[in-house]
Amino acid sequence: MSEVTKTLELKLVSPNTHKRRKLRETTDAYRAALHAAFDAGCSTQSAANDVVVEYNLSGYAKNALKKYVPQLCGGSYHADELHDEHPVRFTNEGVKLDHKPQNTVEWYVKVPHHDDYHLWVPAQPNPEQRPWVEAVFAGDANMGECRLFDRDGEWYLHIVTTREVEERSTDSVSDETPIGVDIGDSALLTVCHRDERGTPTAPTLWNDEGKDVRRLRKTYFTTTRRLQERGSERIAESFGDQLWRQIDHILHSVTDAVVEHAASVENPVLVLEDLTYIRESMDYGAYMNRRLHGWGFAKMHAQLCYKAAERGIPVETVNPAYTSKSCHVCGETGYRPEQAEFRCTNEECWLTSYQADVNAALNIADRYSSGESRSREHTDGDDSAGDGARLTAPQDSQADGETHQQTPGTYAS
Repeated sequence: MSEVTKTLELKLVSPNTHKRRKLRETTDAYRAALHAAFDAGCSTQSAANDVVVEYNLSGYAKNALKKYVPQLCGGSYHADELHDEHPVRFTNEGVKLDHKPQNTVEWYVKVPHHDDYHLWVPAQPNPEQRPWVEAVFAGDANMGECRLFDRDGEWYLHIVTTREVEERSTDSVSDETPIGVDIGDSALLTVCHRDERGTPTAPTLWNDEGKDVRRLRKTYFTTTRRLQERGSERIAESFGDQLWRQIDHILHSVTDAVVEHAASVENPVLVLEDLTYIRESMDYGAYMNRRLHGWGFAKMHAQLCYKAAERGIPVETVNPAYTSKSCHVCGETGYRPEQAEFRCTNEECWLTSYQADVNAALNIADRYSSGESRSREHTDGDDSAGDGARLTAPQDSQADGETHQQTPGTYAS
């Protein structure tokens, strides 16, 4: 096992005037305390404490200052002077993450203001770091020091995180076993790979879990709509949270099982479809859009990435085009008379009918075997930390923010 450290960046999404004022107050107080302790030459934590204790800051910021200032004054940094743009540092106990997948902006972060007052602010992670944010929230990665700063009028939070990852062997790519993972509407997930002779083997489908998620999502939309029509917004919100916690539990259970399955295969590589732009191009009418957009592709992708990394299993992505419509034997474009059935139209191909999700999983694995692989990319749109979804009204608390967000999020559209 080796320990990996990464600094995560979260953009605070459109804090209102009140919260911006509080963030500025925290920043100004912190920098004033930092300069005072530095000018006093505080080379020990005790000396720094005597200075910073008088400032209106949370204990998390004061404790971070007590550790930081001695490093500046004759410690590891040997600073001669301070610049004016130091970020606010917090010890790891002060900052908290919360996840609300049913909301337009899914992530919330608690920023300490002072000892008895904290700010809950919606936050947009750097999209390339979502697997790490998921890991921190799940308790599978450790949170270290956090730093708050503003950049051209926008507020950001940096979180230092660490986690242990198994070191991969140096086997060649030709010795790898690509395991295709199909995320679908019928089976929640399907995995399959080929043996050393190229024969499809060990397909596993999570059909029951797919049925459970569809049932919970249908209940969510019908019940919450009725409650909202009756003016019971708070009840609808609480009821929706309960259902989404159940869905989250199912997603975690299934992705755990997929990674466990991969770990049982020699030199595995999990291969997923690159679904970055799939949802934006879907247009099958309101009913199917709601079902397809709501599956949480990105969430399961993120969970598989960080859980596989913990087991030393690489994850790759391939072009998703026609993986569900191509024959895994001859490559001919076929069709699906039913959701779970694929039929090949090539009269010379021995395959006439096949389980559709397994066929797609094999196509996904084969694309990686043929040399096609690409990382997920986000160049614009709501998946960028710079853009992010905007809230519909100002918020003064986490609860208020969730109440104002009437537009369902990525996984509840």
